[in-house]
Amino acid sequence: MTVPTSTTSSPLATESVLSQPPYPISDEPPKPNHPKPSSFKLTYDIVMIIAISIDLLLISIDAILMSNFSSNAAEWLTISEALNWYQSTLHDPLRTAGGFFTIFLVVELLLRWAIAIKQKVYYRWFFFPFVHWYEVLGCFPQLRALRLLRAVVIGRRLYQLGYQVLPQTWINRIKFYIDLLLEELSDRVILTAIQNFRQELTSSDTHKSFIESTIAKNRNEIEAAVLSVLRTELAPKLQELTASSGGGSILASEMGNAIEEGLANTPELRRYLRMIPIAGSLIESQLHHVGHNIGENVVTALNKRLLDPKRLDILMMEIASGIAQIDTNNTALDTLISSIIDDSLTAFEAQVKVQQWKHQDMLNL
Repeated sequence: MTVPTSTTSSPLATESVLSQPPYPISDEPPKPNHPKPSSFKLTYDIVMIIAISIDLLLISIDAILMSNFSSNAAEWLTISEALNWYQSTLHDPLRTAGGFFTIFLVVELLLRWAIAIKQKVYYRWFFFPFVHWYEVLGCFPQLRALRLLRAVVIGRRLYQLGYQVLPQTWINRIKFYIDLLLEELSDRVILTAIQNFRQELTSSDTHKSFIESTIAKNRNEIEAAVLSVLRTELAPKLQELTASSGGGSILASEMGNAIEEGLANTPELRRYLRMIPIAGSLIESQLHHVGHNIGENVVTALNKRLLDPKRLDILMMEIASGIAQIDTNNTALDTLISSIIDDSLTAFEAQVKVQQWKHQDMLNL
């Protein structure tokens, strides 16, 4: 029974079975963190859940036996006389008993509503039928299936109080099939959304608008990401050129060799130096050596000035800013973004198609 046993000091502090936070189903019933209900209320809840279960069971059996399928099955099994006896003898009494049980539920609901009004459980007196909507609708003969929801609510409350309403194996299996149903439904919705998104991207206008809006909204983030990559990857490589060994010395040496080779391949210079007696060949040799040193020194000086950390950082900031302002009317960019989007959707679609419930041991697959 859902009649509360205590009043609240604040009108906003309403209590409702449906407003209780959900508790996960574990191997053991949860330990109650509130006082145990009275024995009368506990007994009434148990009686109600049993009565509702029996009523729904009889309703289901009666609906099955009164259907055309049962008539055809009985004729095929040659038990038509037994089915006719049930339909002519037991059907009407069961319907009458179901009507009395419906009247009982209506009276019981009105009684609980009156008690709730007297104890001022809800902020307004007319809140009760909205909170217990499934009980109100379950009183109508056409919606008697909603009585199962009340039985579930009572069973859930008893489970939260620490009472084992159903065997744990049943609870685990029910939870498994609920998770399976929700997973399959959500997967279908997600896959349909992905397919619709793919179809929208096939339109050139939609695709172009998507790229433009995405880049326009994220220009600052693009600039920050490019700058971070340049500082992390490019700056160390460039700064190695200023080192005394490694790439810097190789570049300087090659520049010196190039100048020395250029001097050696200048016939006018060689002809003029050969005109100087005795010292001409010596001057030519020293000039080649000086040219080699000049090349190395020029490269070293340029490295120190152009690859200064502050200047290099300013240069990379300008590069990142220029990349962030890229024109979206670019065929290569459009192809790249289309490929990235398609690969992302394909990977996401493949992950959604993985049926996680098959990896559980519930079905012993």
